[in-house]
Amino acid sequence: MDYFSKKPDRFDWTLTLILFLFFLISCASIYSAQGAAQYDENFLIKQVFWYVVGAAIISVAILIDGYQYKRLAWYLYGFGLLLLIAIIVAPTSIAPYRNGAKSWFIIHGLGIQPSEFVKTFLILALSRVITQHQEKFKGKSLKLDFLLLLKLGITTAVPLGLIMLQPDLGTGLVILSILTGLILVSGISWKIILPIYGSGAGLGAAILYLVVQKPELLVKYLNVKTYQFERIYSWLDPVNHKSDSGYHLMKSLTAIGSGLITGKGFDKGEVYIPEGHTDFIFSIIGEEYGFVGGSIVVGLFFLLIYHLIKTSLDTNDPFNIYVCIGVISVITFHVFQNIGMTIQVLPITGIPLPFISYGGSSLMGNMFAMGLVYSIRYHHRTYMFSSGASVDS
Repeated sequence: MDYFSKKPDRFDWTLTLILFLFFLISCASIYSAQGAAQYDENFLIKQVFWYVVGAAIISVAILIDGYQYKRLAWYLYGFGLLLLIAIIVAPTSIAPYRNGAKSWFIIHGLGIQPSEFVKTFLILALSRVITQHQEKFKGKSLKLDFLLLLKLGITTAVPLGLIMLQPDLGTGLVILSILTGLILVSGISWKIILPIYGSGAGLGAAILYLVVQKPELLVKYLNVKTYQFERIYSWLDPVNHKSDSGYHLMKSLTAIGSGLITGKGFDKGEVYIPEGHTDFIFSIIGEEYGFVGGSIVVGLFFLLIYHLIKTSLDTNDPFNIYVCIGVISVITFHVFQNIGMTIQVLPITGIPLPFISYGGSSLMGNMFAMGLVYSIRYHHRTYMFSSGASVDS
């Protein structure tokens, strides 16, 4: 019935423009950051290379439609689990520890972090779990909602457990954000959601209180090491920890604060920021382009999220909708956590700023996620003689 269909431009040029703007911002920021970095490498050239690889990933991903992704979901999920298991059991010669975590394969100088791809594999798997459950059970009851929640929880727990064994808290939180986003739109009753997440929030608040007020209880009863509290202490009081655990945060606050409204100008940063090309790249942007530049970057992310929401609303295929929601959850959490940690809103975790921070695995994982969105838009059809009806091939 293709001859009934209109012929809209199936390629997502809006998303392409947004990604191109991120590319320009990333290149400019990394160029400035690497001038004062503690590494003697040209990260700009490497980032351009990874963007080219990311474009190739999108070119392949766009050729596969939603139905095929649904069929491939469990295979990709299983492949992701094998990668996570492999990195745990691999010798340190090819999977060395970095900052206390064994999260990377390093082969001939090329670093690959499997968990960055597992995020997208998990989105596909959870989207399939929800759609299959809804196709099988047409009714609605608390029992069925509990069953769906159990399926989602088990599917998420396996990769989450493997990631925490590395250990990688930042990526673990991203995995939980994917689960949370999809649970909220899965149709599970709020009578179940509110008590669970309310209890989780209460537990988190209680742990934070104990860390600040009664750390000896955690040491005595949970065998927590005192050094593990340093990240919280440096977040709440970086001034008194500026020579050790609060050093990164103080440098970030100094850089962003000194940028004022319009910043110091391109490549005129004066504050030395460790890891400025990766996790703290927003600090570089804040110093050189000020509040205006930072607001433009945040606005661009809002535009991206709006476009992803619009894509999810334009498609009528449930699986594609859930995939879009999963991608939105990942991007939103990454942006909120990364920018939040640079301005002391949130504790510091090793989470990069999507599409801007340097990092091959992170960029390839995000580009694969964007490839899914390109595919959804590309294979979408709107028919002439139907009032808004559409089909996703």
